[in-house]
Amino acid sequence: MKTRIISSKIFVAITAVLFLVSSCDKNDGDDLKTIGGLITDEPTFSTLNTAVIKGGLSAKLNDTDQLTLLAPNNDAFTAAGITNTVLDGLSSNDVANILYYHIIPSKVLASDMPAGPNAKVLTFSGDSVFVTKNANGVFVNGINVSEADLAVSNGVVHKLSTGVLLPPSGNLLVTAAASGLDSLAKALNVAATGAGGDPTLATTFSSALLTVFAPTNAAFTALLTGLGLTDITQIPMATLIATLKLHVAAGRVFSSDLTNGNLSMISGGTTVVSLSNTSTGPTLSGPGNNTNTAKITKFNIVARNGVIHLIDKVLLP
Repeated sequence: MKTRIISSKIFVAITAVLFLVSSCDKNDGDDLKTIGGLITDEPTFSTLNTAVIKGGLSAKLNDTDQLTLLAPNNDAFTAAGITNTVLDGLSSNDVANILYYHIIPSKVLASDMPAGPNAKVLTFSGDSVFVTKNANGVFVNGINVSEADLAVSNGVVHKLSTGVLLPPSGNLLVTAAASGLDSLAKALNVAATGAGGDPTLATTFSSALLTVFAPTNAAFTALLTGLGLTDITQIPMATLIATLKLHVAAGRVFSSDLTNGNLSMISGGTTVVSLSNTSTGPTLSGPGNNTNTAKITKFNIVARNGVIHLIDKVLLP
């Protein structure tokens, strides 16, 4: 009888322990928020939450489907120039398209991200983002994942703090036009179709995989003023073609891929990249620029066949 009582007590004790362990596990799982819940409750994601509501994605981000969200925080939206006022000016479909470009339709932890460089990863939008994982971290379209593997019940969230991922609007020619680079678009058209021009330039920019360091309209205006000219059509054709090709590197080179030193361009020449200039920020220089270097003012404008970085001066052969 005594042995039976002791055995019963042991059984009750073991059962109680198992119940407590099971309850703890259950509570741990229940405590995890959904992706939508995390965004709603985290103040640093308030702009993203506004976008989610306007884009109509709340239900999807609170569903049970396992997703990966590349989540820009408020600093990232600010860096991209996307305020609540800007969001107000966009249609719900436009906002949804931007957000879908931040969603991978499965759970992918940082450790499972492809090493790349610039490995294609398909998003919910149908377009790919380009992922690189190295000793410096995980980069998506050149943007660093500032905090990885935020735990949620329906997948995982990776925080972006320095930029928003914007889906490509077309090839490099289309993207340049959509980005307001009218002078560059005109220069390319003149170089491709003008007398003595190179008609292959149009094909190259529309289909080859390239990186373009694109001078702004103001940069072209300054060039013309310096040359004593009033129109791009007045630049000698050979000079124009050589100059344009000095702004183009082969392949997709995001900001995270750039290093200090020489960068080969399709012109056959090289430019010099300097990422460590604390007074001006990252710069690029052609053989004829001397100390008048071009500042890289915006990185990582994605096109379907490459990437564009804006610069504030024209590079000179």
